[in-house]
Amino acid sequence: MFFDDVKNRRSVRTFDGLGITDKLLEDLKEYAASVSNPYGIPVTFDFLDAKDNDLSSPVLKGEELYVTAKVKKVENADVAYGYSFESLLMHAVNKGLGTVWIGGTMPRDKFEKACNLADDEIMPCVSPIGFAADKMGVKEVLMRKGVKADSRYAFEELFFKNDFNTPLTEDEAEKMGIFSALEAVRLAPSAVNKQPWRVVVTENAVHFYEKKDRGYDNGTYDLQKVDLGIAINHFDFECNDGGKTVLFKVSNPGIAMPGDNYEYIASFEF
Repeated sequence: MFFDDVKNRRSVRTFDGLGITDKLLEDLKEYAASVSNPYGIPVTFDFLDAKDNDLSSPVLKGEELYVTAKVKKVENADVAYGYSFESLLMHAVNKGLGTVWIGGTMPRDKFEKACNLADDEIMPCVSPIGFAADKMGVKEVLMRKGVKADSRYAFEELFFKNDFNTPLTEDEAEKMGIFSALEAVRLAPSAVNKQPWRVVVTENAVHFYEKKDRGYDNGTYDLQKVDLGIAINHFDFECNDGGKTVLFKVSNPGIAMPGDNYEYIASFEF
């Protein structure tokens, strides 16, 4: 089940160095070709052999394969990017593979060259894909401690009822049939574990907002909007997995926001 994969998934930075089978790689490529997102913005993937393309990251060890994703520079591209890329990475997790979102700690020029990035495209992130080593490396342990990788904000700090002044309780979410979907959002990965999503739940809809931190928007794309795409993906997939029908919409409900560092992103009606 999707929720089980979300709960069991962790960011993997130490791999066994053996790579993956041709059969698994073909499965990933087939799935990547089928990936879509609610915005209808095409996201394309490239699977790159680390040695053949001289690719590496100082925070990784033992990786043999990378996947990159590209998207045209259009409105909502970064959110669509996060949604589509997370679809592929969660499919890899379901196959027992390890992944980790990397948005900065890599030689970006080498990755952009290896995937033939065009002038009108962006490639915010990459991920290694492979089997996790039996034991985490020292760098991985220290990094996880540094970003508090195993901790998340409390449910009531992320989810609200009708406005940003009233926390939504887990019991209320359960009664509405959306607790597991919101919990899947709460457990989603994000850049430096900032968890920039905030969600307001009304009678028949959930509205996603970005709570912006400085240093994540470079003027071309916003890594925290990529994170919002990941969160939206988790909500959508968990609802579908649980048989709950939701309708994606971009229609600002006009709810008063706590500050100018908040931005409305998207909604789901149910």
